Amino acid sequence: MELNLKNNLNNNLEINQNNFLQSNLWSAINNGIDIGIRCILPDWAEDKIIELKDNLINYGLKDGVSRSIKSVIDTGKSAVGIVTGNFENIEQINEAIKSGGIIDSVSDILDSVLNKINDDGKINNSAYKLIKNGKNSILNNVKNNIESNLNEQITASKNLEKYIDNWKEAFYKKDFSSMEKEFKKIHIKIRELIPIENTINSARNIETLHELIKNNGQNFNLTQEEIELANKLSI
Repeated sequence: MELNLKNNLNNNLEINQNNFLQSNLWSAINNGIDIGIRCILPDWAEDKIIELKDNLINYGLKDGVSRSIKSVIDTGKSAVGIVTGNFENIEQINEAIKSGGIIDSVSDILDSVLNKINDDGKINNSAYKLIKNGKNSILNNVKNNIESNLNEQITASKNLEKYIDNWKEAFYKKDFSSMEKEFKKIHIKIRELIPIENTINSARNIETLHELIKNNGQNFNLTQEEIELANKLSI
C-alpha cells in the first residue's frame, strides 16, 4: 500500500490548503443551515425542505458562502500573522477561521438569499418569517458544525503524529510488522487532514523508506541513501 502523496498533492501547498478548507467549511456551513431549517420547520415534508434548500443554492447561497470563505481565510491569515501564505499547523487554521468573521458573513448571505427567494415568491410568507426570526438558531448550528470540524482536524492531527512516532519506534526496533500496521494508519489519516508541509514531508519520507525496506525483503541493512532518509526522520 502506498501513500502516493506526490501524485495526490501538487507543489502548491497554499492552493491545496485553500481547496481543502473551501470544501470542508462549505460542508459544515451547509449542514448547519440544513439542521437549523429543519428545527425551525419541523412539520415540513422532506421534499419541501429539499425544494427550499435548492432555492437557497440557486439564489446564491453556495456562491456567496464560497466567496466568504475565501475572504475569511485571507483575513484570518493576516490576523494571525501568516506571511508565507501557508498554514503551518491546525491551531493556526482554527484561530484564523475564528478571527475571520465567518458567522457574520453567513448571516449576511442568508439574509440576502432569503430576501431574494421571498421577493420571487419561492417561499411562503409564514416560513420566511419563521426562518428570519430563527436565524440565530441556524447560525448557532453553523458555528457548532465549524467548531466540530476544526476540532476533528486537531484530533486527527494528533493521531497522525502518534502513528508517525509509533512507526519510527517500530523502525528503530526493526519490527516491520508493527511498521506496516502504523503505515496503514498513516495512509488513512493523511487523507482526512488539511495538508500541512511538515506533516506531508514526514509522511513522504516514511513512505519512501517503508517501501524501500518492504521491497528489499524487509531488510534493515540500509544503504547510504536510506540512512540519510532515516536521519531526516530523526529516528
